[in-house]
Amino acid sequence: MSARIVVRLDVMMARRKIRGRDLAARIGITEQNLSLLKSGKVKGVRFETLARLCDALECQPGDLLEAEGSDLA
Repeated sequence: MSARIVVRLDVMMARRKIRGRDLAARIGITEQNLSLLKSGKVKGVRFETLARLCDALECQPGDLLEAEGSDLA
């Protein structure tokens, strides 16, 4: 079984006490696209968007994305 990527954006948003509407406006994407990203219903994310998220949330990419899978040690 291969690893899957889990999006932990909602956790970081809660820690930073920022609402989706405010974060979406800050990084220049729609609330709908942010919602899709939070739910993991996207096939990819641009590095530019990931960098903007990290800047806005003062975090690292690893705080937002996590690999899960049975073959991970």
